[in-house]
Amino acid sequence: MTRPKAVLIGAPGSGKSTVGAELAGRLGVALRDTDADAEAAAGKPIGDIFVEDGEERFRELERAAVAAALGEHEGVVALGGGAVLAPETQELLAGHTVVYLRVGLSEAIKRVGLASARPLLVLNPRSQMRKLLEERLPVYERLGTLHVDTDGREPADIVEEIVRALP
Repeated sequence: MTRPKAVLIGAPGSGKSTVGAELAGRLGVALRDTDADAEAAAGKPIGDIFVEDGEERFRELERAAVAAALGEHEGVVALGGGAVLAPETQELLAGHTVVYLRVGLSEAIKRVGLASARPLLVLNPRSQMRKLLEERLPVYERLGTLHVDTDGREPADIVEEIVRALP
């Protein structure tokens, strides 16, 4: 059975894309980003999917992208920040090496930027990010088989910690 070497989860700004690319390079495998897969399936950026088709359509595409990646990708998989909210996705993650990249509110905002094109952070980014973290934190904590702090750390150090902990 094909299964990813590691599945990265965490809030926007936790470093899933950056750390994912570096981790994949270090392991000599490919990185698969489920947000990019959802965009490819829709033929447009996530922001446009939200605006034109609605969040529910995006979540549908996201669930399909995650299921496909977990079932067929042998490298590193980076999940979109909200992907873990779907019960189906939570079930699919069971048995995988799930790396929760932990990030604090101020660090996440610094990395994402307040003028970001992220659809869920549009109105009041700081307040939205706080709400998003509060809602998702228990899910990230529960699903992560490996928890790695990212605040104030370089991607290479984070990757080193993950590689040492991988089965």
